[in-house]
Amino acid sequence: MKLSAFQLTRYFFLFTFVVLVVLGIGSLLRIRANPDHMVLYIFYAIIMFGDAVAMLFCGLLLNKRTKLIFFLSIIVLAGNILPTIFDQLGLADLLFVLLNLITLAFLLIARKEFLPA
Repeated sequence: MKLSAFQLTRYFFLFTFVVLVVLGIGSLLRIRANPDHMVLYIFYAIIMFGDAVAMLFCGLLLNKRTKLIFFLSIIVLAGNILPTIFDQLGLADLLFVLLNLITLAFLLIARKEFLPA
């Protein structure tokens, strides 16, 4: 079974959604270990859950194959890539950037399905 670039794009959006939910839960679980930083961990979790919702939204609405969803997906991915690059880049950051870059690459490969000639 060969997957198209369009299908891979959807799967990468959904996979990133799952990763962000797990990271958000992990952030909340760290509160018990370090209660002095509770507000910071809650803030990180809210940001991760918000980003997860955006990734899920894009992943599910890609089936509509509209220009609006295509460009919204690019904005969401750029919003994940750019801030990470300008921060201290650790292994987790690098993996997250690569995941988003791969998703963006597949989205751009599948652009013909969103932007008919």
